Amino acid sequence: MIAENMKQMVANSSAIRAMFEEGNRLAGIYGKENVYDFSLGNPNVPAPEAVKAAAFSVLEEEEPTVLHGYTTNSGYPEVRERIACHLNAQFGTAFTKENIIMTVGAAGGLNVILKSLLNPGEEVLTFAPYFAEYRAYVNNYGGILTEVSPDTETFQPKLEEFEAKLSPRTKAVLINTPNNPTGVVYSESVIKRLAEILERKQKEFSTTIYLISDEPYRELVYGGTQVPYLTKYYANTIVGYSYSKSLSLPGERIGYLVIPDEVKDSRELIMAAAVATRILGFVNAPTLQQKIVARCVEERTDISYYERNRNTLYDGLTKLGFSCVKPEGAFYLFVKSPVPDEKVFCETAKQYRILMVPGSAFGCGGYVRLAYCVSYETICNALPQFEKLAKEYLTAV
Repeated sequence: MIAENMKQMVANSSAIRAMFEEGNRLAGIYGKENVYDFSLGNPNVPAPEAVKAAAFSVLEEEEPTVLHGYTTNSGYPEVRERIACHLNAQFGTAFTKENIIMTVGAAGGLNVILKSLLNPGEEVLTFAPYFAEYRAYVNNYGGILTEVSPDTETFQPKLEEFEAKLSPRTKAVLINTPNNPTGVVYSESVIKRLAEILERKQKEFSTTIYLISDEPYRELVYGGTQVPYLTKYYANTIVGYSYSKSLSLPGERIGYLVIPDEVKDSRELIMAAAVATRILGFVNAPTLQQKIVARCVEERTDISYYERNRNTLYDGLTKLGFSCVKPEGAFYLFVKSPVPDEKVFCETAKQYRILMVPGSAFGCGGYVRLAYCVSYETICNALPQFEKLAKEYLTAV
């Protein structure tokens, strides 16, 4: 018999993955080219050629028994130093290798830092809509995830409600910008106000509140949009990063945490995160991938591909009468459902072999998420099916 706390998790297994599996089932019936699967944020743009070249170079140049052996729990010192120097050049920070911990992707990094910070019963605040797994990650360590309700006009954080929900039990605030599922980038003015609120509440409660910035989509922005680097606005900021999107390496599970010296009890927290990496079973981040990304820190995936997809899908859907905020980053559209129960809308869409994820999976019912990191042909071929779907719901079509 499985553990009691796993029964509910199995029952509530990720809607994203469930829809992905449904896509595979339909592809077996109708052919992959006739299924329009917008469920999973799996990059369709290949990794830059430099990644392949780096992989061959590392394999040829490194001693195999060293390359494929254990590293320190924090990762190769030279890799961490390379990343620190890159961040310093980008953002005017002053990190060293001691501030960097290599992780098994962003998810691994979030679990490491939450393990390091949370006592049972302590609270983590996040802004809806949010990545579906945040609740499970917080629950893993006996924490309580508290949602701030969404502003469905802009999908910027509702800071008045946020301030009201902060309490002496609040240990951390978890944000994601560019945001999954909306593609919205939190503005600098919002970040400054958020930081001011946190500073004020720390003094009021005589506690430390950590700001955890989950940033796998940092480089995926359009039209010159700037993404504020949060360590420059609030001292107790920890950054989690992944190369899954910026280098199209989601399956390689490689990322890092940044724990700046300015963070309260930073030395102790850095040591705790290194130990958490080991005792959670990661031991260390994948060694080959550490070496590869160190040689590719200046590389980026071709976001013009995603931008064309964004424009085509957004323009096509809005012309049909659907409503959504045009994303500034990431590769998702968060579309308002034409009926209150978006799960019904998703079920109807399956009749046209269109797969979307219900917004309730992200703490925001009444919306659906479409991941447009698919082939351009998939989007073009899907639009006539969306038109048929619209005719069932939208009288203007």
